[in-house]
Amino acid sequence: MGSFMIVITGGAGFIGSNLAAGLEARGLDDIIVVDWLGHEDKWRNLAQRNLADVIMPEDLWSFLEKVWREVDAVFHMGAISATTERDVDLIVKSNIRLSLDLWEWCTTHQKPFIYASSAATYGDGSAGFDDQADLADLHPMNAYGWSKHLVDRRIASLVTRGDPTPPFWAGMKFFNVYGPNEYHKEGQMSVVAQMAPKILADAPVTLFRSHRPDYEDGGQLRDFVHVDDTVDVMSWLYENRPESALYNCGTGQARSFLDLAKAAHDAVQKPLRVTWVDTPEAIRDKYQYFTESKTDRLRQAGYTKPFTRLEDGVAGYVRDHLAQEDPYR
Repeated sequence: MGSFMIVITGGAGFIGSNLAAGLEARGLDDIIVVDWLGHEDKWRNLAQRNLADVIMPEDLWSFLEKVWREVDAVFHMGAISATTERDVDLIVKSNIRLSLDLWEWCTTHQKPFIYASSAATYGDGSAGFDDQADLADLHPMNAYGWSKHLVDRRIASLVTRGDPTPPFWAGMKFFNVYGPNEYHKEGQMSVVAQMAPKILADAPVTLFRSHRPDYEDGGQLRDFVHVDDTVDVMSWLYENRPESALYNCGTGQARSFLDLAKAAHDAVQKPLRVTWVDTPEAIRDKYQYFTESKTDRLRQAGYTKPFTRLEDGVAGYVRDHLAQEDPYR
């Protein structure tokens, strides 16, 4: 194996498998995926990749100790990403403990460390969506968001007190990511992936009614970011290594769910058809009406590429993947 071995935890998952594709396209062919594949079709996320190896998570540490000299960077995408997960001990083990252990490993062996945080750390958004804000002011609304926030805060504490760090690190605060290879996420798939089968079957899509007078039905806003953009940002950070920091990974432009639905219908030239339902009471009090990434830090670091426009990203995703017999990248 070469001297530019890239380790991607969660590499068979949504963002992880797209990252593997993006790095491969950049000419990196010693890519190590760390993940469980299970009994379903998650393996298809990797079927077209040229990988050096696939490692079970329980074998990660023994593998790293064997090859540590050859590792060039660790991309830590592995996590329990379901915002509805109720087993908090499992979340602690998977999202907190593993992240901090990998931080320590990358510090000890002086390897760049890029890890997945989340826009869920911003909570209800009342404190804004600024990746340069005081982390103590943020209050996540679910255990998943809390687990990501705890890691962000711990790393910030270590950096502030001058403890050793990896030579470069970046925490990625992903907003509402959509794109190919998310199909194993089922109910946690992006809205466009959940809409597409209905649109293609000429059935109406389902959107939540607004329960706030300042938002129209379907006017709830999200920062929808194409997975290709998240891969490009992470690849750019890895290659250029600007200031080590938390970085928002969103377009910086909130769009409505109705905009998303229109774009998905337009992609296959079908008229918009919507069935309106009440937001379930179980999530109504935690439901976000607005998310929008602040991109100042990323732009100031030197990243200049524009983000994919919603209409273009959705059209490509629906036509090139969701409407195809083989929707995988």
